[in-house]
Amino acid sequence: MDVAGAVRQLPARPLAGVDYRIVGGLDADTDWRGTLTGVDAIVHCAARVHVMRETADDPLAAFRSANVAGTGRLARQAVAAGVKRLVFISSIKVNGEETASPPPRGETGNFREDDAPAPQDPYGQTKWEAEVMLARVARETGLEVVTVRPPLVYGPGVKGNLARLLGWIERGVPLPLAGIRNARSLIGIDNLASALHACLTCPAAAGRTYLVRDGEDVSTPELVRRLGRHLGKPARLFALPAPLLEGLAGLAGRRADVQRLTGSLIVDDRRIRRELGWVPPRTLDEGLAQMARAWLDSAG
Repeated sequence: MDVAGAVRQLPARPLAGVDYRIVGGLDADTDWRGTLTGVDAIVHCAARVHVMRETADDPLAAFRSANVAGTGRLARQAVAAGVKRLVFISSIKVNGEETASPPPRGETGNFREDDAPAPQDPYGQTKWEAEVMLARVARETGLEVVTVRPPLVYGPGVKGNLARLLGWIERGVPLPLAGIRNARSLIGIDNLASALHACLTCPAAAGRTYLVRDGEDVSTPELVRRLGRHLGKPARLFALPAPLLEGLAGLAGRRADVQRLTGSLIVDDRRIRRELGWVPPRTLDEGLAQMARAWLDSAG
């Protein structure tokens, strides 16, 4: 399989065997035509994501420009170029922010592909709008669209909350997370790549939506313990009631970040396993160990 990568600018460390093609920004005016020559299928992962210090006057409009209009522009130009399939990386945020913990009696409480969409922020909302738009393009043109909604993706070079968590653990910062009783689905970058390959190559994937995860869900305290073990720094955990923790975070304007640590988010990945025969090639612990090694290498 030959791989071409559409990028804003060349990466500092280009991957061997990738034909990089410069495309610039992502919006309704992006011209993808020069990147689509000889392309049979696309994995579309570019998006406007959460911004810590939002500067746009209308954030929802900014998200729509990139995530909906930019994706629509790509889909239409892909059809014109003869592309057969587009795999769209959406987000579990289309389903919502958390699942029941514990779930109601007799129910798994897991997110599924056929749940009613319940996005809670502009990113999740515009990912859902992009899914709807792509479904319309597929009906009108015959483009095969496959949608993948991953939970939190981790791996070497991770950024955001996981990067901060790695830094705190490495520095031995005491963390008030010992009393949290939750479970969260994650997916390592290698497992996500494997799932995307299945979505690219399996005929049965056309027109389908899939939720993906590692083969094991994990609580926040257990995640911290495992990361500490792989970093060679035993986790320093103490208990603080989740409502108090969330309340204190709210005073600092970080309630949503803390709720991602205290709440549960579990996905049901049985559809992709059943329909495509996909099984994650790496365990959660193998993926965490890989991420921790990369973190230590970058720091040292």
